[in-house]
Amino acid sequence: MKEKRNFLSGLNKQQISAVLNTEGPTLVVAGAGSGKTKVLTSRLAYIVDEKKAWSNQILCVTFTNKAAKEMRDRVIKIIGGKINSLPWLGTFHSISVKFLRRHAEALGIKSNFSIIDTDDQKKLIKNICKAENIDAKKISPQFILSLIDQWKNKGFLPEEVKLQKKNIFENQILKVYKIYQNKIRDLNSCDFGDLILYSVKLFEKNPEIRKIYSNNFKYILVDEYQDTNFIQNKWLQLLVNDKKNICCVGDDDQSIYSWRGAEIKNFLSFDKVYNNCKVFRLEQNYRSTKNILETASFLISHNKDRLGKKLWSEGDVGDTVKLNCYKNGKEEAGEIGGIIEDCAKNSNSLNDMAILVRAIYQTREFEERFLKIGISYRIIGGIKFYERAEVKDAICYLRLINQKFDDLAFERILNTPKRGLGEATIKQLYEFSNKNKICLEDSSRKLLETNQLKPKIKSTVKHLLELINKWRSDLKKKKHYDLLKIVLDESGYSAMLKNKKDLENENRIENLKELLRAMHDYDNLQGFLEHVALATSIDQEWQKEKVNIMTMHAAKGLEFDMVFLPGWEEGLFPHQKSLEEKGDFALEEERRLAYVGITRAKKRAYISFAMQRSWHGEWMDSLPSRFVNELPDEGVEKNEDPVKEIPEDFDFNQDNLIGDNEEYRSPGWARLKKKLTK
Repeated sequence: MKEKRNFLSGLNKQQISAVLNTEGPTLVVAGAGSGKTKVLTSRLAYIVDEKKAWSNQILCVTFTNKAAKEMRDRVIKIIGGKINSLPWLGTFHSISVKFLRRHAEALGIKSNFSIIDTDDQKKLIKNICKAENIDAKKISPQFILSLIDQWKNKGFLPEEVKLQKKNIFENQILKVYKIYQNKIRDLNSCDFGDLILYSVKLFEKNPEIRKIYSNNFKYILVDEYQDTNFIQNKWLQLLVNDKKNICCVGDDDQSIYSWRGAEIKNFLSFDKVYNNCKVFRLEQNYRSTKNILETASFLISHNKDRLGKKLWSEGDVGDTVKLNCYKNGKEEAGEIGGIIEDCAKNSNSLNDMAILVRAIYQTREFEERFLKIGISYRIIGGIKFYERAEVKDAICYLRLINQKFDDLAFERILNTPKRGLGEATIKQLYEFSNKNKICLEDSSRKLLETNQLKPKIKSTVKHLLELINKWRSDLKKKKHYDLLKIVLDESGYSAMLKNKKDLENENRIENLKELLRAMHDYDNLQGFLEHVALATSIDQEWQKEKVNIMTMHAAKGLEFDMVFLPGWEEGLFPHQKSLEEKGDFALEEERRLAYVGITRAKKRAYISFAMQRSWHGEWMDSLPSRFVNELPDEGVEKNEDPVKEIPEDFDFNQDNLIGDNEEYRSPGWARLKKKLTK
């Protein structure tokens, strides 16, 4: 008995209950920082230690290989030399591969199939589109893949997809899906979506195989259950044994990935799907101060679709959560930079500080500020602003306009967007350039004069050179930021992005808008280009200790002593596009995202919004996020700057975008109002 008490000594009462109640369906509602991983690993170790099952009779599913490795290491450490491995601990995908390697023939595929990555998928889709005369400019391969992935996440092979309406757009993609699926089978390959989908089909079509595994797995444990999608949940249901010994751990208040296909209803309806389900709530938080927890709990209580819990802590009350209003986004970045600078001088590590944004383009103003005051930073889950492909493309156009001898810039823009100028053309230009000791642009002009280019290439190069001459002439008469708009339009770059319908290109468009905003801070093109060059050269000199900048989505599972949450304004957060597409469902997910952001903070949290944001080069009035109104009065300290209060009876529906409440608009609302009043 003493050994068992030592075994559970690091757990609180709720955690011990969740570990010891091993029989029947169990849902562990684990709040942020409440030790859910500790409970899951202790439960797994307890089952093995008590000889309730052998290690290969336990199925433990995680969402990342990193989480699986961490759990495996913890369990082995707890049990010591009694176990060397946990063969069925891994991600949905890695475990599905094991099933398919063993039973591939039952599905008509070979057991030595290869797994293709995203790049291979895109190449395959591009080839199919070309063969089927589908214009990749109108429907991008990335968008086609995302819809195919959605169908697979819903459990549909091509022949099982039923289109709700006569949609030519989806009909075309379904046709591509059929060809694509046949092609990867011919290649003896699977993509990531196939791994789980084929496993489900394997068990549905072969009950005897399913029975082998459901009988073998005496216990099933699932981490981050709130992030499961339809096909993953189906996969689990097919493997649960007759005793329903399945334990799912997660937090409905941290379900923020619906855009990846995650379905929160799996979590919310668990106790209805599995009769006699035991629900354990882990509400004691070991991460954050009381003020931070109470702020987060009060905010998330405004959501209706949740199981409900209230985080608490035995720790310190801690500093109040700071709510700051700034005149504009630039001042916001400047003040936050100042706070960080002061903390760093007081021996606080930059690694313990994080700025969490709603949209990735928000990072630009912080990057600019940190470059100016010499604070090192890292972008987590993304690329630094001036290193993003679309930003580098635009800057290369500007570099070449500024001076013709920039061969690297010329080479980059020569076929961006695609103009049919490939490696052979570039090779010809370089050979002529080296031989005659002139730059690539002059080489192009000489080759045109001497008629050494093929007719089609000659026409394309001539047109590009004419545009470059025109842009240099425009620069003498126009502002450098107005010139970039012209360049993006006349080069075809804007059309390239707008014609491809996917989230990635929407982000690229937003980044180019942010680049245009950045250019307004400089008097001329030369000054701006010098700033960009300095920004990229400084990056290479920085040491390892850096401020962390990332989106709130990327921050899930992480924690920092000090967290800054800027940009809490309507249209930005909650994000207008999400609200337009999914209404109240999106609003609740946005609020969960706010909850995740606040609970990343261990000691200090700063929330802020600006009264104005720069939008297409103009200052637009902003409305504080409705989430600001949902913060508690106690534990939150508001700064003394004047803030336009939102009326208590203010209705956030679309009717308010027009009429008396127009003064409360934000950039996102202004766009929607324009659309509604056409």
